Amino acid sequence: MAGAAAEERRLATVVESWLGRPVLVIGDAMLDEWRFAESDRLCREAPAPVLTLRRRISAAGGAANTAVNVAALGGRAVLVAPVGADVAGDELHDCLDRAGVWDRTVAQPGRHTPVKRRMLAGNQILLREDSGDPDDALDTDGVQRLLTALECATEELRAAGGETPTLVVCDYGLGALPAPVRAWLVAARDRYATIALDAHDLADWRGLAPTVVTPSFAEATRLLARAASRTDSHLHLDHPAADPTDGPSELSVGTAPGAAGSPAVSAPAGMPGAGARGAEAPGVGVPGAAPPPAGTSLGPPTGGTGEPTPGEDRVAMTGDGLSVTGTGVTVSALAGEGVDRAVLAEARLAELRAHTGADVVAVTLDTEGAVVGGADGASRRSHSTPVPASHAVGAGDAYLAAMTLALAAAAPLPTAAQLAQLAATITVSDTGTCVCRREDLLHALGARGDDAGHPVLVAPDELAAIVETQRGAGRAVVFTNGCFDVLHPGHVRYLEQARALGDLLVVAVNSDGSVRRLKGPDRPVNPVEDRVALLAALACVDHVVIFEEDSPAGLIEVVRPDVYVKGGDYPPEMVPEAPLVRRLGGQVRTLGYVPDRSTSAIIDRIRAHGHPATPVEPEQVDARRHAAVPVEPEQVDARGSRASTPGRPA
Repeated sequence: MAGAAAEERRLATVVESWLGRPVLVIGDAMLDEWRFAESDRLCREAPAPVLTLRRRISAAGGAANTAVNVAALGGRAVLVAPVGADVAGDELHDCLDRAGVWDRTVAQPGRHTPVKRRMLAGNQILLREDSGDPDDALDTDGVQRLLTALECATEELRAAGGETPTLVVCDYGLGALPAPVRAWLVAARDRYATIALDAHDLADWRGLAPTVVTPSFAEATRLLARAASRTDSHLHLDHPAADPTDGPSELSVGTAPGAAGSPAVSAPAGMPGAGARGAEAPGVGVPGAAPPPAGTSLGPPTGGTGEPTPGEDRVAMTGDGLSVTGTGVTVSALAGEGVDRAVLAEARLAELRAHTGADVVAVTLDTEGAVVGGADGASRRSHSTPVPASHAVGAGDAYLAAMTLALAAAAPLPTAAQLAQLAATITVSDTGTCVCRREDLLHALGARGDDAGHPVLVAPDELAAIVETQRGAGRAVVFTNGCFDVLHPGHVRYLEQARALGDLLVVAVNSDGSVRRLKGPDRPVNPVEDRVALLAALACVDHVVIFEEDSPAGLIEVVRPDVYVKGGDYPPEMVPEAPLVRRLGGQVRTLGYVPDRSTSAIIDRIRAHGHPATPVEPEQVDARRHAAVPVEPEQVDARGSRASTPGRPA
């Protein structure tokens, strides 16, 4: 147990070390849209369900979600990407702003922002509609403005922190990274300390020499197959413009191997092509994604460009191996049924490093985790637990963000691989686009926010030292107080909003005697030990302290908060503690309570047991803490997404 605790502290130290690290993300940004509906009947025109839209959520996707994950994990993220001058582009800007990403996207009039719209009923995805044309190339002016944005963002990051920035390239074949931009990045390689590459077609990035690449199993297979089909001996694949079979995979998918007009080549034995990466989730499983039994075929790829590997989850078993139908490549496996993709990927890590020029290769295996290898020749394996596919969308972005930040912070490769796996795993608790927050990662490691060595419940004299340390590290301290007698959804939402105003949330709780003086002899309902235990269990709360006085003025003088928060619909000037807080250099904020969610109302309903309950608003479940919160016209989803009810602008 002591060894496990020490390991968790070591990992938490790495997470702490990457705080504020500058990261420039460039690539294909898109918008994820989730439409949650209900259905209780079929329509008369066809055997199809009649859907009633209940909720809509929009979130950053693709390169934008990678930038959101970098910011959520504590990095300083800047996104450079072409974005359409349309409604979807406006929503994407909002998502980036809410996540704290420096939005340096470039508007492209006449070009649509790529969107993935999912319709769900009962958390089951019924259909997905994709928009955005990868053939709609950037014009000369658009390319030039993108290069200017790249140059400015690089210098902006360097000037902001004085550190050499990290670069993350997300190339999903949607046209954001044309040849001139790729050439600029290759030429500017030395301006970035660490470079991470996530690309459908790794051959397009010859010469970049990235620090780490994160191909899916199918992408790795395609690279090896193309390398084997070459007659030259160069380690980096040639990529002549005239080669019609070697373009970006999303633009050249064709019929299944063996069909008319389909080029079929064999890669070296031992690397079959089977990667289901539609869920973009290394280390998290998608039931049903495993290869089918021998002798079966799921057919040729259809539809959708811009997926991480469109059609490549369709695997045809043949007599001598597996066929990757999305690439027109047949790879001899000599294994047939029961192929262990992890073993095969592990055997080819050295070749993948050679062909990509990368220091580290992480081959993601969806249901089977990931295999990671570095220059020392050793491989590391991570495993996964199956989850519904709707839970794993964007988990690969969390994996990429955590891996990049860890390597940029000079963490050893085993540590970086472990943190990346953990970041991907803890994001898949609910339906939606995955975002891993720094607090969640530290919580999974047994740490609490920025003070991994301190307990949540602290005494007033301990609190002073903790706050001084945090403020010395440049972190903003938020302070609030209350009885918190019967913890309810209104409290949870209030505390989450308070935590979002700074970097450390301290909650002061009235003692039992103080509550009795303020609320009457029949309060509190719950003793202070129970009240602080529930508060300490909330991920948004960093420290809880108990005070005996009727006023928190003494603690305010100790903490000297940057932001003091009170609940209520009155202006900050009416807060009794406001003059003291301002005299100490802080600001006062008031946050409105959630209607019909109060301790008094709950107690009244309990006392009125046996009478008809008062109807309340529809509720939804917060994905991270499983606390019920009311559905309002617009709110922030648990993963940082924008949510709205039908009929209102999102």
